[in-house]
Amino acid sequence: MFDILQEKIKHLFPGYFSMVMATGALSIGMYLLGIPVIPLLLLYINTGIYVVLWILTIVRLVKYFRRVMEDLTSHTLGPGFFTFTAGTCVYGSQWVVVGHKPAIATGLWGIGILLWVLIMYTFFTAVTVRKEKPSLVEGINGAWLIAAVATQSVSTLGTLVSPEIGSGREVVLFFTLCMYLLGCMLYLNIITLIFYRFTFLKLKFSAMTPPYWINMGAVAITTLAGSTLMLHAEEWPFLQEIMPFLKGFTLFFWITGTWWIPLLFILTIWRYVYHHYPLTYDPQLWGMSFPLAMYTTSTYQLSQAIGLPFLVVIPKVMVIIAFVVWVSVLSGFVGHQFASFRITAKKTG
Repeated sequence: MFDILQEKIKHLFPGYFSMVMATGALSIGMYLLGIPVIPLLLLYINTGIYVVLWILTIVRLVKYFRRVMEDLTSHTLGPGFFTFTAGTCVYGSQWVVVGHKPAIATGLWGIGILLWVLIMYTFFTAVTVRKEKPSLVEGINGAWLIAAVATQSVSTLGTLVSPEIGSGREVVLFFTLCMYLLGCMLYLNIITLIFYRFTFLKLKFSAMTPPYWINMGAVAITTLAGSTLMLHAEEWPFLQEIMPFLKGFTLFFWITGTWWIPLLFILTIWRYVYHHYPLTYDPQLWGMSFPLAMYTTSTYQLSQAIGLPFLVVIPKVMVIIAFVVWVSVLSGFVGHQFASFRITAKKTG
């Protein structure tokens, strides 16, 4: 049994913190919509997930450090490490909104900033200076947009905990505004390359992996970050001055995310139904669960920030879809773990 666990740790998928992101976003969305019990239950579940993933990650860092660095500096696997930052900050936001423990969230925000700096500059330095680089088809995928997601998650959590900072509140809000704008820049740069790949380069159905749902998820959390800034505008006069810009720019990203949803559903059907690609558990499926949950949460907050209550009908429908997808992926995860342990035990036994 120990050998089985050791092998799993060695090959641990770098983007597994997307499980924390999906669970946290769903919990926050359900709480905002007034759904009882489940949001708090999801907070407890997410705490267990977050702690276990960190234990596995620390063991992997100690025992397989070279392997971790190879993954982090890889064009294909490296972007998954941004889920460390995004997962930490979404989990922190969950503690503010659902758990009402801003002190815990503030500590998580500090960890999130540290992770953001380490991962952001290690990854982009590595892929920039590498002598041999993959082609655009091989090197880029939807997971690259988690860099923007991580940046916006730092912005969102920082804005949420800003009332606890005291005299440094304006500095914190300036920082979160800058992170919001930086996340917008990262999304626009990366999505241009992805859109080019979609429309002008050959895209096999086998390559249409779940992380492409981050095309929508990244703008969903951008919408959330902008909406959160607007909802805290009274705390800093400068935010009130640029409110028209924030409203227009945030709405721009929301409609972009809304535009992506039908196309991504069509492409998912194209992959799994038309081409009969086997629908089995893959940790990348959390990259589909998170965007749906985040779109639910961000749309609700946008409706509150810009005063358009009729938009609430969208998250009331989307939360059902997001919950069904989350339960389905979680069921697949549990089933996959039991199956893999049985298979490995038979081989070793």
